[in-house]
Amino acid sequence: MKRILLPVVFACCCLLSATAGEKGPPPGFTALFNGKDLTGWKNAEPGWKAVDGVIHFDGAKDAKNLATAKSYKNFELYADWKIDKGGDSGIYLRGKPQVQIWDNKEGSGGLYNNPPKSGQKPLLVADKKPGEWNTMYVKMVGAKVTVVLNGKIVVDNAIFLEGKIPEEGPIELQVHGNPLWFKNVYIHELK
Repeated sequence: MKRILLPVVFACCCLLSATAGEKGPPPGFTALFNGKDLTGWKNAEPGWKAVDGVIHFDGAKDAKNLATAKSYKNFELYADWKIDKGGDSGIYLRGKPQVQIWDNKEGSGGLYNNPPKSGQKPLLVADKKPGEWNTMYVKMVGAKVTVVLNGKIVVDNAIFLEGKIPEEGPIELQVHGNPLWFKNVYIHELK
């Protein structure tokens, strides 16, 4: 399996260097965020806004997850994110929770609602310090999910939610009552 994922890790490393200069989506990917406003997203009020090329959530109470207006089946997704100390968030896949993002000793990238030993916890901690940008790559084909965080494989082809998931659904940026930042959110739909 690791031999198959080497191209993925290489692509993530290339994207890490590309995102520093805000160069746009990699070949074959489409930007989910245009850098100016939240066109293509729903549930933006309250708390979500576009500021200086970044999707920012201010921690507003009673806010909903920011969800893509479009649903997706199989895909590759890149997202740069950062949180504050003690922050908590995630990325919902097909509208289901979630690839975990948080300031926690277990690290981000695990499939939080999965059973133990099925990708629930990341294979290793690859997070940067709170307040620093992280780059996450997620590949979802059928019910199988791989997550690469900052160039390191943290979930390797795990079955998401024991396969009890819809065939398609939105990508969602999760709220947990604390400030969040996302940028360089790119998707490539797979067949």
